[in-house]
Amino acid sequence: MCGILAVLGCSDDSQAKRVRVLELSRRLKHRGPDWSGIYQHGDFFLAHQRLAIIDPASGDQPLFNEDKSVVVTVNGEIYNHEELRKSLPNHNFRTGSDCDVIAHLYEEHGEDFVDMLDGMFSFVLLDTRDNSFIVARDAIGITSLYIGWGLDGSIWIASELKGLNDDCEHFEAFPPGHLYSSKQGGLRRWYNPTWFNEAIPSTPYDPLVLRKAFENAVIKRLMTDVPFGVLLSGGLDSSLVASITARHLAGTKAAKQWGAQLHSFCVGLEGSPDLKAAKEVADYLGTVHHEFHFTVQDGIDAIEDVIYHIETYDVTTIRASTPMFLMSRKIKSLGVKMVISGEGSDEIFGGYLYFHKAPNKEELHRETCHKIKALHMYDCLRANKSTSAWGLEARVPFLDKEFIKVAMDIDPEFKMIKRDEGRIEKWVLRRAFDDEEHPYLPKHILYRQKEQFSDGVGYSWIDGLKAHAARHVTDKMMRNAAHIYPHNTPNTKEGYYYRMIFERFFPQNSARLTVPGGASIACSTAKAVEWDAAWSNNLDPSGRAALGVHVSAYENQGASVNNLQPEIINNVPNITVSVPGVEIRS
Repeated sequence: MCGILAVLGCSDDSQAKRVRVLELSRRLKHRGPDWSGIYQHGDFFLAHQRLAIIDPASGDQPLFNEDKSVVVTVNGEIYNHEELRKSLPNHNFRTGSDCDVIAHLYEEHGEDFVDMLDGMFSFVLLDTRDNSFIVARDAIGITSLYIGWGLDGSIWIASELKGLNDDCEHFEAFPPGHLYSSKQGGLRRWYNPTWFNEAIPSTPYDPLVLRKAFENAVIKRLMTDVPFGVLLSGGLDSSLVASITARHLAGTKAAKQWGAQLHSFCVGLEGSPDLKAAKEVADYLGTVHHEFHFTVQDGIDAIEDVIYHIETYDVTTIRASTPMFLMSRKIKSLGVKMVISGEGSDEIFGGYLYFHKAPNKEELHRETCHKIKALHMYDCLRANKSTSAWGLEARVPFLDKEFIKVAMDIDPEFKMIKRDEGRIEKWVLRRAFDDEEHPYLPKHILYRQKEQFSDGVGYSWIDGLKAHAARHVTDKMMRNAAHIYPHNTPNTKEGYYYRMIFERFFPQNSARLTVPGGASIACSTAKAVEWDAAWSNNLDPSGRAALGVHVSAYENQGASVNNLQPEIINNVPNITVSVPGVEIRS
């Protein structure tokens, strides 16, 4: 990932303004430590902090067309750039960067080229011939992006809040799948898939079609000129990513440069479910496995840095981001600059444990649509910013445009969880990779119950966070919470603790409005809380809050977090649940 910052039409072309833009761009330097660039055209500024993944030698930004009349600053990866280059035979490319195609596509197709890009991206393009510009963000919002407005009429664009929050009168998240056109004076949606209107699809489930689509999604993400690996928690999603990568790595350009043996990475508390499962998968696949341990105190000590980098006060996002943040630092220290990860599967297939209570296929499908549309505020934000904090890029094949199309076209009846038929969450995905002749994974891993990342790293992680917050947030503070924080009022001490830290870094009203709110159970939307009346009394984003579903559901729901002791015991029992023909381990 890179960091981009653009100030467009600021009515100030002074050296002092240029210095200020450079100063703000340096706030994004963690995202792109390899090189810095800035382009100025009158009162238009385009700045870039580069993380070099493709063509490290010559791909510095901003990028230009042949006569430098079109300028682009980009964050992301364009996986089909070689095909796009072939479609532009009359153009001369200055670099081997995958993002070099953007300026030339604009020359050929005007503003209507964004849907041709297959990848994750955020970019600003300036046409200096008429001082018009466009801004675009990828379909799902894998890359982070914000837009702001200055009192002088300027428009600001930045990869992170910290790049513009101090200089804009108002700012907000740039919506995924949208394009801003200065000529048209506003936003329009360029990504218009059939699932977006939430109509119920009827395509029969074909496991081989789904398998092929996901294999293609993983293979295209092996495009790299730097060392890479896979994040491996030992759950279904990351294990499938690792298995497919290991199968197809040999023969790729990456294998020729860096070797054909895949590196895998896992993080957890000592004895956590993820560490055990990940080691088993790594041994099965033959990866070079790197296991990182952290303590509850390590995580608590990092919370302030985490909130500064991920720019949210959402409880479940902070819980999951902290171990990922710690792991990313370790991974980068090994010289690795890119990882492939498993985000997005639970949203597409109804994998969260609360989906066990979906009343019918229509409700299930609508919930998956809502979850995908909100990913940019939750798991995409976590995966992007937790890794970018240390100059590491995360790629997410489950959010491949073509794969989402295939998966969301399936009749949602096949995604319904039916325990009596042995169909647990994400059954359609598990079945697609259940190959007896050439197994992708051991059966018990292929059918392992869903663990949310913040749970799988060790249950005492969440319990420790709650206990820490309870020591720093008093009952009196909670009674006045609605007056102190009238928007998205925190309803737990943990939430209040995170909110205090966030407001210290980002005190503007615009900043607090970028964070989602509402009731949630085990990561559900507010609407899905209605699926089970008991949930309204236990609104916690942990998977264990899905009572009667998770095999390690909280045993004593009435216990107050105030009674939790600072010393957390770190032994998590191995629990086995019987489902017909399947062994599920937590």
